[in-house]
Amino acid sequence: MKKTVLILEDDIDLAEGIELSLQNKELKFVICSTIEEARTAIQNQKFDLMIFDINLPDGNGLDFCREIKQKLSIPIALLTAKDMEIDIVRGLENGADDYITKPFSLMVLRARIRALLRRSPSRHEEEYKDSVFLFRFETMEFYKNGVPIELSKTEQRVLYLLISNPNLIITRERLLEWVWTEGTEYVEDNALSVAVRRLRDKLEDDSSDPKYIKTIYGKGYMWENL
Repeated sequence: MKKTVLILEDDIDLAEGIELSLQNKELKFVICSTIEEARTAIQNQKFDLMIFDINLPDGNGLDFCREIKQKLSIPIALLTAKDMEIDIVRGLENGADDYITKPFSLMVLRARIRALLRRSPSRHEEEYKDSVFLFRFETMEFYKNGVPIELSKTEQRVLYLLISNPNLIITRERLLEWVWTEGTEYVEDNALSVAVRRLRDKLEDDSSDPKYIKTIYGKGYMWENL
């Protein structure tokens, strides 16, 4: 199934240039020039990735990013001018997963977009359900025995990769690359261990004796289907 990318950019030449540079048989694109158009498109179909400009005719891409992130777990990249560091900071604070500075290298653009698409849940695996848990990754709703659980973005990404590969060992290296796609060299050594510990605190009956998230010593972790 093709993945769908929304490009929200009022400079149509730039939007079409981004589409052309990313074009391949696995992607399809929807281009919108206003927030209102994008809002309608999001209501009518599902997207795997969104690319927003910050300055738009009918509003601010930062505000729209925050609005979307409150409802959907979809990777969002922001387009910003190279010298506008404050836009980058505000974008990340409003939930953006990455930013792309203009003018940008097409090679860098492709690499950033590929990395973000790897974060996007497969449409066949947006929901996980068993006798205990219900996880809805697209809407960021998580339940244990019907009781809602709050998970951070990092915890969601760790959980998604584990439950997508039940009863299989997921190495620490693969988890690190999946969760921190921008590069693991800046990630503290214990960041993954902390994320797993917090997940266990929220999901396990006894986090000191986990039934679901198993540690495979010397290798990584595994989600065990009971």
